[in-house]
Amino acid sequence: MARRLRGKRTVVTGASSGVGRAIARAFAAEGARVALIARGEEGLEAAAAEVRERGGEPLVLPLDVSDAPAVIAASNRVAAAWGGIDVWVNDAMVSVFAPVTRITPEEFRRVTEVNYLGYVHGTLAALRHMRPRNAGVILQIGSALAYRSIPLQSAYCASKAAVRGFTDSLRSELLRERSGIALTMLQLPAVNTPQFDVVRNRLGRHPQPVPPIFQPEVVARVAVGAVLHPKREIWIGGSAVEAIVGQRLFPGLLDRRLARSAWESQVTDALPPGHPHAHPDDNLDRPLPGDRGAHGPFDDRARAASPELWLRRRGPWLAFGAGLAAVALARRRAGRVHVWMGGLR
Repeated sequence: MARRLRGKRTVVTGASSGVGRAIARAFAAEGARVALIARGEEGLEAAAAEVRERGGEPLVLPLDVSDAPAVIAASNRVAAAWGGIDVWVNDAMVSVFAPVTRITPEEFRRVTEVNYLGYVHGTLAALRHMRPRNAGVILQIGSALAYRSIPLQSAYCASKAAVRGFTDSLRSELLRERSGIALTMLQLPAVNTPQFDVVRNRLGRHPQPVPPIFQPEVVARVAVGAVLHPKREIWIGGSAVEAIVGQRLFPGLLDRRLARSAWESQVTDALPPGHPHAHPDDNLDRPLPGDRGAHGPFDDRARAASPELWLRRRGPWLAFGAGLAAVALARRRAGRVHVWMGGLR
């Protein structure tokens, strides 16, 4: 079987766990070299071992993406080692699950520094090395929550919306320059990742992604396809389509719907046997020890495939039309719009 990314020099931030870890594995399986950026060294070393097992070449770069000079230095190291950078994936994230009034200014700042400025730093670093060759692909790992914010995740939602605004501005600038650099944003549904065990949580119960939940490998497969065939933006899963389209059509109705349902839908007691229901430590300010891999504790409920992904191959207008149909059907059946608020990693 042909390895479609053979020889590609790739960088993945947030590579120690979750979606970033799954993307690193997928890139390696396609023959890519993979530079792995994250704060947790144990997770990075485990990710590097998986890259080697799949036939890729890893480069471990432990750093915090909120540190712009460190990100630039890492990009220079990758370019020096491999002769350039072909693909850069921005994925690093942190979060706080709490009502707005229970999140401190320092916590809002920290989430913004990692989730938004971390993407800015990574994009700038990638452009430094792609612009001289006028070639490359930058993938921004986003969320349906970049369009439709939900309660209890205000800092995360705001950061994803900021990434979308930044990305749209840059895309127009690249088009004006007739640049050969491709810029794609992936808008994710709910994903089963370890973030729900490490976020700062003030909800009183274990947080969960709002179903339907997808495995991170679903996103990783789309990421590989986006490198091979870049598009402006890719909505992954029907729940992401419904959330984005629903926000465009019925924003006020969604406000009221979320006011009624968003609290209970983001917490759970349905955890694997022996899994702790509370986690005293979090990774907001510093990495936690250990290796958590790509999956969270919701394997029994997570989907390994998305039947809606065929929409990606048929363009955003078809996806938009399908989303309209889905929203209309739900409204007729239930007498109200029923939109899954997923998009959490």
